[in-house]
Amino acid sequence: MTETTTVHLLRHGEVHNPEGVLYGRLPGYRLSEDGRLMAKAAADWFSGRDVTALFSSPMQRALETAAPLVDTFDLPVSVDDRLIEADNRFEGLTFGVGAGSLRRPEHWRHLRNPFTPSWGEPYKEIAARMRAAVIRARDAARGHEAIAVSHQLPIWILRMHAEKRRLWHHPGRRECGLASITSLTFEGARLVEVSYADPCAGMGGQTGVAGA
Repeated sequence: MTETTTVHLLRHGEVHNPEGVLYGRLPGYRLSEDGRLMAKAAADWFSGRDVTALFSSPMQRALETAAPLVDTFDLPVSVDDRLIEADNRFEGLTFGVGAGSLRRPEHWRHLRNPFTPSWGEPYKEIAARMRAAVIRARDAARGHEAIAVSHQLPIWILRMHAEKRRLWHHPGRRECGLASITSLTFEGARLVEVSYADPCAGMGGQTGVAGA
């Protein structure tokens, strides 16, 4: 009989970011108080499930989101660099019009191609590394469930890749809220279902910075 395995991609909780910058891969960005509550709520959502493996992006906010899961399942968390946030040329800047980075002409050249995109890590590369991370998690939890804590853009790109949709998109149309769960279910090595849950909807600001 073919084994059923589910890999849950958990987006981290809300980040303490009073300056409103695109923090990307910058170190030191921790969860806010609401973010810690979201991490606990996500762990409660998973309670009672057959989780046998935990993975996380190396970023602080992801590891802090994983911490309640370590306690819930009494499992170690394995850091997988492939789950990291996408690289972005606007990292460390405020993004948008007005006082944001879009007002400065020296940044406009990075906006020339939204299909790659020209301002950061190519979507195809994100999809490839995230797929590899999911395969690792699937194989580690074969016949059970795994959780991998990652970030909004990588999770969304993997979902679109899995659903055979185009990778370029408008950031405002991503279905990937803070501490939300995108689940991939496999029969053996074959993906049979992609589902989504948002146990923390309505908690915190639920806005953040795109790609966080």
